[in-house]
Amino acid sequence: MTKTGLGLGLALFLFGAVGAKVALAVSGGAIPGWERTLFFDAEWLGIALVLFSPIIFGIVLPLTE
Repeated sequence: MTKTGLGLGLALFLFGAVGAKVALAVSGGAIPGWERTLFFDAEWLGIALVLFSPIIFGIVLPLTE
């Protein structure tokens, strides 16, 4: 679960970061608000997963078993 969470977090972060850059380049600098929010939220959710997956699934859960 740690590896899966880390991989999913990295994928979400890359989707948000690269998607925002590509959308801005393709559209000429004006993208709808819902797309901007989608990419922003994907980036932050990805960062949170990358930070908390190893802590929760790699350290905390094995200690509670």
